[in-house]
Amino acid sequence: MDSYESLTDQELLVLLKQQDELAFAEVYSRHWDMLFQHARKVLRDTDESKDLIQDLFISFWTKSDNLDIRTNLKGYFYRAVRNRILNLIRNKKVNHDFIELIAAQMDDSDDTILDGINERDLVKLIDEEIEKLPPKMKRAFEMSRKDFLSNKEIAAQLGISEDAVKQQISRSMKLLKSRLGKYPGLSIVLITLMHQQI
Repeated sequence: MDSYESLTDQELLVLLKQQDELAFAEVYSRHWDMLFQHARKVLRDTDESKDLIQDLFISFWTKSDNLDIRTNLKGYFYRAVRNRILNLIRNKKVNHDFIELIAAQMDDSDDTILDGINERDLVKLIDEEIEKLPPKMKRAFEMSRKDFLSNKEIAAQLGISEDAVKQQISRSMKLLKSRLGKYPGLSIVLITLMHQQI
């Protein structure tokens, strides 16, 4: 067999279904640092972030023989990290600095908005606004922020230029921010939290 380092993520996934420990070690080595850095940007707590990523990989290995990943592995991991971060926020285990960061971006007059809406509702609200985007714009946005494809990969799949991809994504962000304007600052924070690509 070729060196595990030379295998693609998809090839590693095939081996993982057979409980191949070396394949798991390669996936862990390949993705751990990026996911940790992503979690730490949001949680602003090194130990909390390490624990979160460690738990994620333990769960990933436990379920590896029955995985059904319908996107690329990077996208799968980023969504898993996002969901775990949101769970921490819901359970009030997140560093208070993050809550203060959100609050600092809002005017005093907007405090009642946060009081009446929880994180689950906000996630749903943002997803609903994404669904309302024009079809081409929505497709480019989701391929970038949800499937974690590069602009070059998106351009190749859609048959358009990289500049056109950048314009579509930029317009999508502007539309989302304008539609979520009733939540000053918070819209930007949550869009970044949900769909950020490093």
